[in-house]
Amino acid sequence: MNLAIIGYGKMGKMIENTALKREHNIVLKLTSKDQWNAQTLKKYPIDVAIEFTHPDAVVENIKKCFDAHIPIVVGTTGWYQHLNEIKKICIEKNQSLLYASNFSIGVNLFFKINEYVARLMSQYNTYKIQMLEVHHTQKKDAPSGTAISIAEQILKYHSQLEKWTLQKMDNHHLYIDVNRTDDEKGYHSVKYESNIDCIELSHHAYSREGFALGAVLAAEFLKNKKGIFTMQDVLNIK
Repeated sequence: MNLAIIGYGKMGKMIENTALKREHNIVLKLTSKDQWNAQTLKKYPIDVAIEFTHPDAVVENIKKCFDAHIPIVVGTTGWYQHLNEIKKICIEKNQSLLYASNFSIGVNLFFKINEYVARLMSQYNTYKIQMLEVHHTQKKDAPSGTAISIAEQILKYHSQLEKWTLQKMDNHHLYIDVNRTDDEKGYHSVKYESNIDCIELSHHAYSREGFALGAVLAAEFLKNKKGIFTMQDVLNIK
């Protein structure tokens, strides 16, 4: 498979290494310094583009891929306020988009576990819920897209919670404690705490290799498909 990497930083280079090990070809690598458009992409035999850039750049990058009729896997987060717009364009132009707040297989299994526990714990209102999210200091968005996905799953089942917040407020808000520290690959936890006990779920990434593998698996899945997909589709998690 011929891949384009849009965002050739630490993550892009790790995706390249993973893709090469899986016997794919990298036919184009774009950095933030490169000037490019849909016509640039059309010059290369690209089967799928993988995008890991910046929240300010991702929407235009997706549109350029749509204009070039190239399926795109998007790992950038912090842009989901534009998601409905992008989905509409994708459908109208009959293009291909696969997006995820996290491409790690473990995290996507954690999403499923979190949803189950959130539904189960909704029967017990004596537990106060709070979250913790820790990433490296270079991460641009806070909270992470993964933390927002986790929070939204909880809010779906706990009607007493109005929304998530980054400040400790009251029992009607889901507090996400966000920390940034050097070289942290990613840590997320959900705590259900009462006066008598505490239940805690967590996922800790030791390496970015899991994200890179998931992104390449997503590209393999997306090739020759039309429509909008997520990692739940790739992993066939029911």
